[in-house]
Amino acid sequence: MDDLRLGLLLNAVSPAVGGVLVRGEKGTAKSTMVRALAGLLPSIATVAGCRFACDPASPDAQCPDGPHSDEGAAERPAFLVELPVGVSEDRVVGSLDLERALAEGVKAYEPGLLAKAHRGVLYIDEVNLLQDHLVDLLLDAAAMGRSYVEREGVSVRHAARFLLVGTMNPEEGELRPQLLDRFGLTVEIAATRDADERAEVVRRRLAYDADPAGFAASWDERERELAERIGAARELLPSVELSDLALRQITAVCAAFEVDGLRADIVMARTAVALAAWAGRTEVLEEDVRKAAQLALPHRRRRNPFDAPGLDQEQLDRTLAEHQEPDGEGPDDEGPGDGPGDGPGDGPGDGGNGPDGGGSPAPSDPNSPAQEASSEAPPAPPQQRPGGSRESSPVASEHPYRTRLFKVDGTGRGAQGRRSPAETDAGHTVRARRPQGRLTRLHLSATLRAAAPHQVARGRAGRALVLRRDDLREQVRRGRESNLVLFVVDASGSMAARQRMTAVKGAVLSLLMDAYQRRDKIGMVTFRGSGAELALPPTSSVEVGAARLEQLPTGGRTPLEAGLLRAHEVLRVERLRDPDRRALLVVVTDGRATGTRDAVARSHRAAGLLAAQGVAAVVLDCESGPVRLGLARELAAHLNGDAVSLDELRAEGVAALVREARTAMTSTATTSTTSTTSTTRKAA
Repeated sequence: MDDLRLGLLLNAVSPAVGGVLVRGEKGTAKSTMVRALAGLLPSIATVAGCRFACDPASPDAQCPDGPHSDEGAAERPAFLVELPVGVSEDRVVGSLDLERALAEGVKAYEPGLLAKAHRGVLYIDEVNLLQDHLVDLLLDAAAMGRSYVEREGVSVRHAARFLLVGTMNPEEGELRPQLLDRFGLTVEIAATRDADERAEVVRRRLAYDADPAGFAASWDERERELAERIGAARELLPSVELSDLALRQITAVCAAFEVDGLRADIVMARTAVALAAWAGRTEVLEEDVRKAAQLALPHRRRRNPFDAPGLDQEQLDRTLAEHQEPDGEGPDDEGPGDGPGDGPGDGPGDGGNGPDGGGSPAPSDPNSPAQEASSEAPPAPPQQRPGGSRESSPVASEHPYRTRLFKVDGTGRGAQGRRSPAETDAGHTVRARRPQGRLTRLHLSATLRAAAPHQVARGRAGRALVLRRDDLREQVRRGRESNLVLFVVDASGSMAARQRMTAVKGAVLSLLMDAYQRRDKIGMVTFRGSGAELALPPTSSVEVGAARLEQLPTGGRTPLEAGLLRAHEVLRVERLRDPDRRALLVVVTDGRATGTRDAVARSHRAAGLLAAQGVAAVVLDCESGPVRLGLARELAAHLNGDAVSLDELRAEGVAALVREARTAMTSTATTSTTSTTSTTRKAA
């Protein structure tokens, strides 16, 4: 928890650091830690009566409650505003009373949560579950320090500078890399495994439950001291010097870790300065640069959606050592440690500091590529299973590639995503309708057409349009939704050939990456041996799906019917939980079925059961070899779905086929034209 405390305190000292993303397992007091920050922040002075917390010393010239002159000042605590996962866009940025705006020509604006969080903390619990367009809106406001509200030609702008803090459980899915990059710092936390520390946590919790007021009072003095230290660090911050050496170390580290863009360099510099101020120094030291890298870089190093954030500590040590300041001694000066193997910074007091400034380097990150490589073991030989069938150990998958787009037919109403057509809050307007609930997106032309025939009857006398609530029309927007992509993977002995399973896992991994990019939920059913199991319940964490896929062993019989029936049950339960989210079934098999004489026929009947429910399906045909039975395509016909081979799955392969067809058509047309010209000349 030390990194979490430090990350929050550094942002309290310097909000320009850019906020904190807290990643951790459930039950680790992430929310408790963040909420406790509000009590440590210095109080703020605001213009009396201003709903947007304008600073009396420099009021916002564009404040909707302005212009401010001599309204006076008021002192209040900085707010911590919590953003619910299911919040609407209007609640975030505020809303306009469109009926008054049209009928009276006034900007009746109601501030949203961004206005309330101005000069305070905006806290988003489970930020990875927030809808993408809301996350984009929040992070844009955090980056620019201003919120924009645009409604039918009416614009409102106000200051929105806040400390952005998000918490998430990685098991429920990751944020997109470009959104991760907008958080200044990230910290990974986990519950302690030390029995004494756990006992102390329980003891304090029980004491709080017994006497909340008394427990809080016992910590008042320490909290007051911490708040005073934050205030002192804020005052010291402008005096901290970032030397050229420290700046070169920062940029060298960012270049060595190949982070994208320059935001990481800027965040590291601000963090290092805040660390120095927090320590009561006016100079940035190497230990500040080291700690800033550990907080600002791990989440910016992901090259693949399935990569876990991490930082190679040994590489960090090497980079800092290469850019240390010389000792001031000449290279020929004698010393007990001089020699060809001694580099700069080998002397006492130079470099080699761990994250806490101690004398030992930080341990290497278990998620680093070097650690992963060293932990790989050679594949185990096939094991004998009861009944005589042999089980193969998991094999690695091919490198993922871009796949064709598979989507669900029709128009849905699910959560906003990037796969299937749907009516969504974001997208292009396709028609108008009467408001269903509170009006949020006015369709202006449709509203005017509805009101126009009644103006005489309503006694319109001036230029103002006489509107009634029944005239209002709202926009219906067409966009794309996310779906539940349920994989049904054949892990039987017929798929166990290593080269074949490597290609199959690569195909499924590619589809998982596609699901990640299109904001889908995913689930996985596997079947082999005597039955089927739900290897991964439907979740937003595509990373967990990729991990389960890599660990998938193969062998045994092919109970295809059991796999399809298990998929049917999973989809039935999910329809009850989330009726608006449509499903896409992806069956990965060669179509073979074993167990009984009529196993294939039984699997076809199970497929018909899914087809009767209207489930959209795709069969990934894994059959290979010169002789093919076409069983996968028969299965696709019973599912009322499409059958796609591994070669046809690649988007590049489809593009190549189109190019070849166009080339053939062009060649045919050219040959035909040449032949016609030759015939004409001969006739002449």
